[in-house]
Amino acid sequence: MSDAQSVELSAEELFRQQALEYHASPIAGKIEIALTKPAESAKDLALAYSPGVAEPVREIAQNPENVYRYTAKGNMVAVISNGTAILGLGNLGPLASKPVMEGKALLFKRFAGLDSIDIEVKHRTIEEFVDTVANIADTFGGINLEDIKAPDCFEIEKQLIERCDVPVFHDDQHGTAIVTAAGMLNAMELQGKKLEDATIVCLGAGAAAVACMELLIKCGAMREKIYMLDRKGVIHTRRDDLNEYKKLFANNTDKRTLEDVIEGADIFLGVSGPNLLPQDALKLMADKPIVFACSNPDPEIKPELAHQVRDDLIMGTGRSDYPNQVNNVLCFPFIFRGALDVRASEINDEMKLAAVEAIRQLAKLPVPAEVLAAAGVDSLEFGRDYIIPKPMDPRLLANVAKAVAQAAVDSGVARIEMPENYMA
Repeated sequence: MSDAQSVELSAEELFRQQALEYHASPIAGKIEIALTKPAESAKDLALAYSPGVAEPVREIAQNPENVYRYTAKGNMVAVISNGTAILGLGNLGPLASKPVMEGKALLFKRFAGLDSIDIEVKHRTIEEFVDTVANIADTFGGINLEDIKAPDCFEIEKQLIERCDVPVFHDDQHGTAIVTAAGMLNAMELQGKKLEDATIVCLGAGAAAVACMELLIKCGAMREKIYMLDRKGVIHTRRDDLNEYKKLFANNTDKRTLEDVIEGADIFLGVSGPNLLPQDALKLMADKPIVFACSNPDPEIKPELAHQVRDDLIMGTGRSDYPNQVNNVLCFPFIFRGALDVRASEINDEMKLAAVEAIRQLAKLPVPAEVLAAAGVDSLEFGRDYIIPKPMDPRLLANVAKAVAQAAVDSGVARIEMPENYMA
């Protein structure tokens, strides 16, 4: 082993120990329950529980909408997984997914002030999972599905949207798609191109890939100009091994390999695995290409390798140590914040597109000093290395939540009007 390898392994081991210590100490896990009312005296306890609790019970029984006045439902999101597609680690089961779900709860609280509880579900069938979640859904203001394998995740989300009276949102699909679309539209603008004219190559055919392509189509992309690839190569109309979601992107083409479809392409989106986009393939793309290599922790091509062969490139990754991080935290806390604040019954396409527009427009505004400090840079200006806001930008909450809430009202899925001076 070389000295360089030894140093690298030592750094990895150090980070591993830091991560384990972070999750273990001083209290195990990342979330806890906090009281919002005094509970010090006999009178406090009489109001909190028996006999005082009977009064809000009666009020809610008389009018179910009173649950939002007397309980925490309106500010509570459930983060639910079965552990079948944990980050980049795969199917490790419900219990192993708990640190990730707690992390999601942490992000909801940190970025949007939303309380959240993680729920890990064991089940044998899709129907069992759906039944479990549907039967507890009314406890919460919203349901965030997470780390569920494709294609099961599509059917699970579809059935839960139909059965639940609160918003259901699979972030691996739609959160990724919203942030990708926002960054992609800004990159296209900077490159002087239009989405409807673009040839798009999508490497990966799972939940994130399908959702990204469907949302880009809603933003103007042409389905017939999209080439999607899975482990067997190009998804085309003569394949007989495609599920119903892949069939949506089966292209009538004789092209079979990444190299075949990437020649002359304007956009490459990678939601697959590390080091799968060779430099020679990148060279084949059209002038002023856009590459989002979002595999984590290692992208489909490292930015330094991409820039070696293309100096006309705009590039994004899923990593925080490179420019243009495509990060779901830019949207999911604020989408739920906006949805819950107007008691939306669902998170519809209008709300997703409103989030896309709010995120992309924020990147064009002057960047506050506190964001620069958090990002560790002296300046940020809309351009090749800044097409999407930084996750620590506090303006995301007001801008995205307000846009989503207004879209919910305008599209008729809100149960109450926008609060006066909302997010002022």
